[in-house]
Amino acid sequence: MIETYKIEGDGYHPFLIRDGWQVAQLNYQEEQHIDNITRLDVHLKTDEVFVLTKGNSVLIAAKIENNEPVFELELMEQHKVYNIPQNMWHNIAMEKGSEVIIIEKANTHISDFEFFPLSEEKQIELKQKVKTLFSTAY
Repeated sequence: MIETYKIEGDGYHPFLIRDGWQVAQLNYQEEQHIDNITRLDVHLKTDEVFVLTKGNSVLIAAKIENNEPVFELELMEQHKVYNIPQNMWHNIAMEKGSEVIIIEKANTHISDFEFFPLSEEKQIELKQKVKTLFSTAY
């Protein structure tokens, strides 16, 4: 009667997909290390809820003004719920060993996303801001 899930392995794993919604787990992968973040993404049909369950992660949101992202960052607290509204550019920087639960509309990972590439200047700015936040976690 009770379904249980234990998600292992790096990366994004949708594991509970039901009528119109899904739960996924994002486990640290090299792509989410701040030195490797080169773009933002957006979902046009869903909000995206994040819950940090292990480790350290920084949630990145951005508005695009004059074709340049203006960042808002937050060092995530474990077991606190964060929502990125639909149409908001975002990404997540993770330290090794981090795990995040994601709740969103079903099949978001298949068809509801667009990407915004970050210029080298914006990548440097983002790295500095994220590393500053990570340094406050210790």
